[in-house]
Amino acid sequence: MRTLSLKLALAVLLALAAFLPALRASDAEDPAEKPRIQIALLLDTSGSMDGLIGQAKTQLWKIVNEFISAKRNGKRPEFEVALFEYGNDGLKKEDHWIRLVVPLTNDLDKVSQELFALKTNGGEEYCGAVIQAATERLAWSKNAKDLKTIYIAGNEPFSQGPVKYQDACRKAIEKGITINTIFCGPLAEGAQSGWKDGAALADGAFINIDQNRAMVQIDAPQDKEIAKLNEDLNKTYIAYGKHGAEGKASQAAQEVNAASAGQGSLSNRALTKSSPL
Repeated sequence: MRTLSLKLALAVLLALAAFLPALRASDAEDPAEKPRIQIALLLDTSGSMDGLIGQAKTQLWKIVNEFISAKRNGKRPEFEVALFEYGNDGLKKEDHWIRLVVPLTNDLDKVSQELFALKTNGGEEYCGAVIQAATERLAWSKNAKDLKTIYIAGNEPFSQGPVKYQDACRKAIEKGITINTIFCGPLAEGAQSGWKDGAALADGAFINIDQNRAMVQIDAPQDKEIAKLNEDLNKTYIAYGKHGAEGKASQAAQEVNAASAGQGSLSNRALTKSSPL
């Protein structure tokens, strides 16, 4: 769905806008220190969210690619992603039905692996609680110039649960973490149910999507050639270290997952692999 792609790209670019002053800054920066971009994805995996998970699978590599050209003082940043799920009856009630699936990592294949393994199942969706968990439990950079941002997606009122979203959002922005909210439903409903307010409290963007609308992918003439070049690229990787074989097997599995999400997803993954990320 082109509308989704454009909206997600807009949210990513708005997050990058907060990074731009730091991209041009040189005052008091350690020349040996590498800049960092850290993103936490908070996905509602309650029973009605199969469409959201499907779209996330399709868009993962496209989102990553939005950051490929980012630099600060000529240096490419380290790129890390974390993944939380919330609102799933299969999770623990004492944890407010929240699970840290993957902590902040630069192993994007691991993120893809866990994303494709997510299953939906009923549940209570507590946005304030999962934002608080992401803020407190992840190893966020302490450098104020680094980009730290949360993307939270769901379709229930933002105010549900034992933790006030207002408090959670304010604590996040106090740590320099912006919050971008993605409401799965009509724009007006998202605005009225707190999703717009949550983003505003933490200097983020608010958008809405139809999570059940099928993604439209238009094959391009270059896709087959990109797929062939991607296969050739795969033959150049060599496994090393005690986790090398595991990593190579994971890479092969994520090739299959990307292909299952559509040719566009596989092409975007190939672009990521050919970049410094």
